[in-house]
Amino acid sequence: MCKLVIEGGRPLQGTIDIQGAKNAALPVLAACVLCESPCVIHNCPGLLDVDASCKILKHLGCRVKKEKGTVTVDPTNVAECSIPDALMREMRSSIVFLGAIAARLGQARISFPGGCELGPRPIDLHLAALRKLGLVINEGHGFLDCHCTGRLHGETIALSFPSVGATENILLAAVTAEGLTTIINAAREPEIADLASFLNRCGAKIRGAGESVVEIEGVDALHGSEHRVIPDRIVATTYMTAAAVTGGELELRGVQHTHLSPVVPVFLEAGCAIRADKENLFLRAAHSLHPLRCVRTMPYPGFPTDAQAPVMAMSTLAEGNSLFVENIFENRYKHVPELVRMGASIKLEGKVAVVEGVRALFGAPVVAADLRGGAALVVAGLAAEGTTEVTGLHHIDRGYTSIEQDLASVGARIRRVSSAE
Repeated sequence: MCKLVIEGGRPLQGTIDIQGAKNAALPVLAACVLCESPCVIHNCPGLLDVDASCKILKHLGCRVKKEKGTVTVDPTNVAECSIPDALMREMRSSIVFLGAIAARLGQARISFPGGCELGPRPIDLHLAALRKLGLVINEGHGFLDCHCTGRLHGETIALSFPSVGATENILLAAVTAEGLTTIINAAREPEIADLASFLNRCGAKIRGAGESVVEIEGVDALHGSEHRVIPDRIVATTYMTAAAVTGGELELRGVQHTHLSPVVPVFLEAGCAIRADKENLFLRAAHSLHPLRCVRTMPYPGFPTDAQAPVMAMSTLAEGNSLFVENIFENRYKHVPELVRMGASIKLEGKVAVVEGVRALFGAPVVAADLRGGAALVVAGLAAEGTTEVTGLHHIDRGYTSIEQDLASVGARIRRVSSAE
């Protein structure tokens, strides 16, 4: 077991290259299952979740090679339709393989997925949509046994909530289905558009990805292609909070400005200066952070739930009260008790959190309970007086490629050590 040891109080200054997006890479890797020739995926981040996806691909019969941010997948010999329970439990987004396997092989057997425990994230929307496309799904004893007779067929599917995972599963199942599939109230996240871009390169016919209505005209087969994963907007946001809370200046290279448009207003409200140039973004912290009137998490293009925890960590040192409303997940405030251990003043009432800015945070031993909450504790540790020790790093490593190396490169005193040290 390892921990991060952070000696806070140093403003961050310098440049960080932003990694490829985890939430884009995972569905793209799952989509490789649909192809009949090799796929080459560039800018694929070196994360535990990516490793788990590669294990699943190998189990299904793919040949997988990883080298310096590029993953090559040869799905020619895909024949296995089941995913072992142990592999499914490694990450929550493993459910996205269901649509791809069913479309490729006409059957699938998987268990319910694992990952961060953020409260109910039911897969009912996934299953209802796939059933409309013609997949027969039997649920029992923690497993989903699925099959279809012949090809899946196109259908109009209206989602009651713009679920990212459900939209991805529909895309994967529908691209080789017979006829036209229309998704109404589809998720609009950039990761959806990135998946559709890859599938279209492979021969799919998808229109409207990134909008609320998406049309998929089924094709007979897909071929392999090359693709570059989009930059990770949540990692970029995390490093923006780190610069803001430490009073620093950072340049983030390799970002897409439009993807950050939901979070930029929060930093401007906090008093930070932001300048964008081509694929770079520069942030200079405010002399003193201003409070945030109300941060409401919403589906894209609203404020992302994944950014809530790091931004809350930033707000703990603002001069005044900040309000957060978590509208996506029930249990997304697990970082709050740990921030309070560091001296933060936060009151919770259901989905609402009120943060009263304090003069200083203080280093303490804290535990990451989930991915983004863990990142928030790192952000707080960078600004705290004294030494902070963060454990539970397996959560953080699911979404950040060597977070300590990135931060150390811009002046943070942070190192990864064995918990026994």
